[in-house]
Amino acid sequence: MSGRGDGARDRERGSAPVEFVLVLIVLLPLFLGVLQVGLFLHVRNTLTACAHEGARQAANYDGTPDEGVAVTKDCITGSLSAGMAGGVAPGAASAGGQELVVMRVQAKMPAMGLWGPTFDFTVSGHAVKEPDPVP
Repeated sequence: MSGRGDGARDRERGSAPVEFVLVLIVLLPLFLGVLQVGLFLHVRNTLTACAHEGARQAANYDGTPDEGVAVTKDCITGSLSAGMAGGVAPGAASAGGQELVVMRVQAKMPAMGLWGPTFDFTVSGHAVKEPDPVP
């Protein structure tokens, strides 16, 4: 039962793996790129939240910048890694007549997955300094 379609079917035999590889060449870098952006956003948002937490601690009326740095480092160590907690620095600013406490976190992130060359980025957290209570 040899028909006209048998020759065409024979010519297409084995084309599925080739097509799979061609599609994979496009989709794999796209998937890894989306994964890398997601990883960076997670790390950046976590570091920002930890910086805000440290700034809130230092902004208490009896809080000190050193306490804020310690809280920030503890938060980073508990959330991500102790290696990310190295570049924490307190600061101060003012906005609208209010004194602000600023915590800056400088970190490095691998550019390709968990390996490869790194790039530096900085995040900061702010909190309004509480005034001393009046006795």
